[in-house]
Amino acid sequence: MNVTNEEIKYRKLHNEMDEGYLQMVSAERKEYVEAYACSRITENNVINTDLSAEMFASEHRLLEKILDKDNMNLAYKKVKSNKGAGGIDKMGVDELLQYLKENNEQLIQSIKDGKYRPNPVRRVEIPKDNGKMRNLGIPTVVDRVIQQAIAQF
Repeated sequence: MNVTNEEIKYRKLHNEMDEGYLQMVSAERKEYVEAYACSRITENNVINTDLSAEMFASEHRLLEKILDKDNMNLAYKKVKSNKGAGGIDKMGVDELLQYLKENNEQLIQSIKDGKYRPNPVRRVEIPKDNGKMRNLGIPTVVDRVIQQAIAQF
């Protein structure tokens, strides 16, 4: 796409107090898009504690909803119904229920603490119609349950 100087648009980014600056946006043609900056950021880019507490509470509520027992059970049922192969840990969906019963508290606590790390995916090559191979990543079933719980929101 050729962009001429006449097609370059400017948009004004402004904060809640209607202060702002101009930014060149070459992808826009007819519409202007407004982006809001938070006015509570101080000169040294440290967010005020009121905003930090509000953001933390909001994130905490969302995390609580994702990790809710009903949501996690629904995620488990969805993963179980999809079946599929196990990841690098070779755990199948038939073994998942027992694992979750035994490790549910530790799993949820590690997610809440921000210490949970998904396992690497298992790489498998599957043939395509044209004779070439396609890479497929297979996550562990535990990671799939967590992904499904998040996706339900």
